[in-house]
Amino acid sequence: MDFKLLAYREHQNETFPNDSSLLVEQRYETLFNKIRNSQDVSLPCYIIKRTETNYKIETSYFIGVDWIVPERAAICISPKLNKQNSEVDFIKMLFSCLRHSDLATEINELFEVKWNEPPIEIEQKRDLLTPFLVVEFLSLIKTIVRKGLKKSYYRVEQNLNSRVKGKISVGKTIKQNLLQNKNLYTVCTFEEYGLNNLENRLLKKALTFVKRYLPNYTQLASHRELTDTFNFINPAFHTVSDEIELSEIKSTKVNAFYKEYKPAMDLAKLILKRFGYNISNTKKQIIKTPPFWIDMSKLFELYALGLLKDRFQKQVQFQFKGSGSELDFLLNHPEFKMVIDTKYKLKYLNGVNHEDIRQVSGYARLEKVYETLGIEKGKTIDCLIIYPDQENGFDNLEEINLRDTVIPKYYDIFKLGLKLPTIN
Repeated sequence: MDFKLLAYREHQNETFPNDSSLLVEQRYETLFNKIRNSQDVSLPCYIIKRTETNYKIETSYFIGVDWIVPERAAICISPKLNKQNSEVDFIKMLFSCLRHSDLATEINELFEVKWNEPPIEIEQKRDLLTPFLVVEFLSLIKTIVRKGLKKSYYRVEQNLNSRVKGKISVGKTIKQNLLQNKNLYTVCTFEEYGLNNLENRLLKKALTFVKRYLPNYTQLASHRELTDTFNFINPAFHTVSDEIELSEIKSTKVNAFYKEYKPAMDLAKLILKRFGYNISNTKKQIIKTPPFWIDMSKLFELYALGLLKDRFQKQVQFQFKGSGSELDFLLNHPEFKMVIDTKYKLKYLNGVNHEDIRQVSGYARLEKVYETLGIEKGKTIDCLIIYPDQENGFDNLEEINLRDTVIPKYYDIFKLGLKLPTIN
């Protein structure tokens, strides 16, 4: 690597020496575009500011790899580290929320990949993008397999002996057969009905890359789940070929009736593109990755939603909209009727953010919230803020009293800590 790679973790605030050969500007930052309350907003993944003698870096809740100065200096931000010297296992978090197939459509907001920018050379252990894509891909394919693979008509070309079927390919018949003294053979194209269609072949092609890649991540706590998921999927594609041309990959389309196929095919294309359509790249220890960012705040939101759905199923509504506002969750359960917001902030371990409380309280005053929960106007609606807590948080929400911890000096506003999965 003939460039400088600066390695940090999310939620860091540090200074580092001023290296004039790399950084010369007063300020560097990279923005992540996301939708918040139905509006496009841009949030910094990191900010580097110049001081009199040093540079100061502040990382946010994004992880990823990107150029600071193209071809000269890059940054790699990893998941945060806790006191036990283990880091957040964002792959297991992703796996957890994808148990609920209806959350798959939300995953696109989790990451941003800059395919058109120069790739960055990193060690494979620093690669956060590939396992992220693989987990999402396998989860979607698992849903497809449970419903059954799509059958359709597809074009077949065969060199038939002593018979003709469909349309004769005159040029190929002359070149492959007549010029080779194979006078009884005819190259024909015709349609067949079955599983070996273009869409399934694309998915099978990506699965062959995933199969070669999986042994690279045996250290992940979720590796067993990944392997079990692949073993569940694989038999369904037994009769499907992985032969597909690059031109076919770029032109694939899918029927709207098979809604899971579109995101799965999009991911299949990203996985193949990630490895440069070359399966040997799955085994390299030094890899080239496009710049990318993953939004850990959004992932925490989906992780919390998955745990809420584990217990309350359809009684929890995601991204409830009312009067131009968008709530994280609205819980309509006989025991718990509350507005719930997630905050990927460590501040709630020993304090609160009053702006967050004003925000969630405002959501709880919306007329549509009262109508949906069936609560008489004038009564106070409970509010809950969910935050990460690696020391005293809950692993799940089964049989947990959501009103257990009230926020001091506020009425009917509660907080609840979640313990995130980790990897040593």
